[in-house]
Amino acid sequence: MPILLLILVGYFLREIHFADDAFFKKANTMVFKVFLPVLLFNNVYAIESLSYIRWDALLFCVAAVLIICLVAYLTSGFFARHRKQKGVLTQCAFRSNYAIIGIPLAESLGGAPAVAFASVLSAVAIPLFNVLAVIILSHYADDEKEASVKKTLIKTAKNPLIIGVLTGVLVVFLRNILPFDFTIKEDIPFLYTAMNNMSKIASPLALIVLGARFDFSKVSFLFKQIMWGTLFKTVITPVSVLTVAVLLSEYTGLIELSAVEYPAFISLFASPVAVSSAVMVGEIGGDEQLAGQLVVWTSLLSMFTMFFIIFAMKALMLI
Repeated sequence: MPILLLILVGYFLREIHFADDAFFKKANTMVFKVFLPVLLFNNVYAIESLSYIRWDALLFCVAAVLIICLVAYLTSGFFARHRKQKGVLTQCAFRSNYAIIGIPLAESLGGAPAVAFASVLSAVAIPLFNVLAVIILSHYADDEKEASVKKTLIKTAKNPLIIGVLTGVLVVFLRNILPFDFTIKEDIPFLYTAMNNMSKIASPLALIVLGARFDFSKVSFLFKQIMWGTLFKTVITPVSVLTVAVLLSEYTGLIELSAVEYPAFISLFASPVAVSSAVMVGEIGGDEQLAGQLVVWTSLLSMFTMFFIIFAMKALMLI
């Protein structure tokens, strides 16, 4: 509901002509190039220790995201009207709102141990989401004749979100190998506070801009794409991945999962598509209207699907 309410604020501001479309487009660019990179850096930087790494659980998540991405890539063509919609549908299938929902949900379901694992998972999942999304969107942003591996890799390397994530990974790595203690939070507190405040702006502003650029008249025109993308993200992805995870853990023992890991898995695979996905589509290229619609409709439906998924996991005494 908080996500949807902020979207409604943006929609209301546009309806009363508080600002024109040029303002909201500029705000979208600012979110993409300034605030979201800082948010992603902070999410990665927040990892206190690498001792919480559960390699089997992490590898399972990576494999699941890659498989979902591949399946979505192969099936998106059946539902997309044109090339630029394929990238949007593909990223919707695997890219979740984990940066915003992951930690709070993990804490409410599993307490401090679950938060520790969820934080480590964010250092793997968020970079993976963004790298895959940039590659997919960059590939489909160009005409088929112009698309190339080299061009896609260059766009990926220059993407502000990728730079933010990789900078965070580098800082965490250096913090763990340096012979002396040095942290931004303790040694440069004014910088840490400023960055923390900037990261808090990212998601609310992105949602308000999304609402301001949302067009209800496009729903009927994009109905098939919205229906498929929303169903894939909120039902097919979480149900298939969590079912496989439970079977592998409870019946085969190939991976060991408990109430510590399952909350993060629910956040990673059952939450709606990331708010930043619509922002990225607007900057890289793609069907921006479809991307915005998918953020809204997956957020709306996931209020119900996440409830039933959590209820089922509790009924099975897994969380």
